[in-house]
Order: sequence, then structure tokens, then C-alpha cells
Amino acid sequence: MSSPAPRRGGIVFLDPEQGRVLRVVPFQYNPDSITRTLRPRGIGADAGDRLEALRLQGPPCETFRVDAELDATDQPGAAGGPAESGLFGMLSALETAVSPTAEQLTRQNDLAARGILEIAPVQAPLPVLVLGPRRVLPVRMLDIDVTEEAYDGDLNPIRARVTLTVRILTVDDVGFSHRAGGLHLQYQQSRERFAGLVGYGPGAVGYAGG
Repeated sequence: MSSPAPRRGGIVFLDPEQGRVLRVVPFQYNPDSITRTLRPRGIGADAGDRLEALRLQGPPCETFRVDAELDATDQPGAAGGPAESGLFGMLSALETAVSPTAEQLTRQNDLAARGILEIAPVQAPLPVLVLGPRRVLPVRMLDIDVTEEAYDGDLNPIRARVTLTVRILTVDDVGFSHRAGGLHLQYQQSRERFAGLVGYGPGAVGYAGG
């Protein structure tokens, strides 16, 4: 009996208003390691009230740094060698997530030429970092670092390392009614459920009270 194929992580880009899937960029190989940083948002020691030391203003600032490897010679459908464009498709799918489209830029320029100022900036797709069923995280892309390591005869990149740095969007960032806010609440609820499964008593660490 064959074992099920392992889950693949990746990023799903959603229409932030309608929730439609715009595109999916799976990791070619799941990362060997992920660096996470949680920075609590406390009141701080400068408030002057000692009772504020343990109060929290809101969800922590949580960032993920994911290292991914890409290899055009091992892409599905690339029998016998890399695709004609190498890794340009995969890299472009990530890079276009942090830039307005050419259509949006042209529209802004046309409006400016007619003396019309757009109040609201261009809204980008909503990136959702998927790391298994328990971590489906709405994020903001902070950095995309690409190291191209090998090329074909036309200088198409065929092997690259990509480091993605993202920050989780919380209800404080987008509100409770936004799609990203709902995803953040689901993530937080899942984390609380699993934290509740850790049921040790104080004797496990030698704490006798005081």
C-alpha cells in the first residue's frame, strides 16, 4: 500500500474583496527550516503603572522567513530538461505580487495626466501562506530575496534560492470583517486549541508556589 504524497506548502494569492483565487505558487520543495519571530505588543515599562506590565495591546507582530529552492530541471512537465523560460514563470509569480500591474500603472498615469488624483492607492492581491492545514496565514510580503545559481544557454535562470520574509496580517491590521482578519482569527483559535492540550501540573517543573 503506497503512502500518501506529502503536503506541499506555498502561497495562494486571493482577490482581497471577493476571495477568488488569483494564482497559486506551491513550493517546489518544502523548506527544511522556517524562522519565526513573535514580538509581543505590550504596554511597556514607560506607562508609569506597574499593573500595566502584563497587559497586551493586541496580537504580536509575527514574521516568517522561509527559504525555498527552485530547480527548473525538476519541474512537473519538464521531461528531459528545463522549460524554455526556465524559472521565469515561478519567480515572476512571486515578484508581481509586490508590484502594481502594468494596467494599474498606466491607469494611474492617465488619471494624473488629466489632473485626477486617486485617493486610495492600488490594492495588491492578498497573499496567504499555507504551511499545512493548521497554518493558513494571511501575510504581507516584506522581502523577496532571490539568488540565481545556474542558467541555460539563453541566460534563463534554471536554479535559484528564494528567501521570503512575510508578516502575518492580524485583525488589528485589517479589521474583523476583512477576509484576512477572518483567516487570522482561525489561526489564533487553532493555536489556542493546541496550547490547551499541554496539560502539565506545576510539579513538572518543580514549582511549589509562593
